[in-house]
Amino acid sequence: MLSNNDILKKLRVAHKLRNDEIIDILKLVDFDISKGALGDLFRNEEHSNYVEAGDQILRNFLNGLIIHLRGPMSKKE
Repeated sequence: MLSNNDILKKLRVAHKLRNDEIIDILKLVDFDISKGALGDLFRNEEHSNYVEAGDQILRNFLNGLIIHLRGPMSKKE
């Protein structure tokens, strides 16, 4: 089974995103993360600084990615 970290890694590769772009995507949904904290998510599981990605960061990244790719949702009248 894929972990949230694996899903983030696969999306990063599939969309050819750099870490600074991922940070900008997360800012679209008002989620702030430092470069260091983001790098810890992409480390090998055996590394001492590895951090497991929770559902909240994956959910916010996916929501931000939608805005990044499609633009903000238009307001309904």
